[in-house]
Amino acid sequence: MISTNDIKNGTVLDLEGQLWSVIWFQHHKPGKGNTVVRTKLKHVVSGKVVDKTFNSDTKVEDAQVDRREMQYLYQDGDGYVFMDTDDYSQMTLTNEMVGDSKNFLLENGTALVAIHEGNPLFIELPASVELEITYTEPGLQGDRSSAGTKPATLETGYQIQVPLFITQGERVKVDTRDGSYISRV
Repeated sequence: MISTNDIKNGTVLDLEGQLWSVIWFQHHKPGKGNTVVRTKLKHVVSGKVVDKTFNSDTKVEDAQVDRREMQYLYQDGDGYVFMDTDDYSQMTLTNEMVGDSKNFLLENGTALVAIHEGNPLFIELPASVELEITYTEPGLQGDRSSAGTKPATLETGYQIQVPLFITQGERVKVDTRDGSYISRV
């Protein structure tokens, strides 16, 4: 049990037998009344996001989640096979567990896999990854004056918007949280 004052982003809570991950929280002191903690919770299995408000100093059940660094090996049908870098055991995660992270996963890349009671829940990627542009249209000379963008396909097959000066074959840094271009590598 933890106090609602100890809630942080990434904390996994066990509410009424279901696991919820905290994706946003805020302590709020209204003009009258007690302090409350507002949260946005994401259901670990379904991905559903809900708003929930807790009274300050309320005790909630936290789930013991082990985060292990694992190496992505390959995709097997609807599953993604990961290998634990410590004991070399393999684990298959479903498409729902991997979610949008599949757009930034390369074979032999690493990710943190959250495991609860031996069952994988979800994966966490670094904030940014470096990927190669496999296809993009050439930028036009006159287009340089405005800060325009163009579509580009990454080596994973995911499409992002990049500045006009980026060319095919270049490596770029991409934000894994929203899929946006950060910089040229």
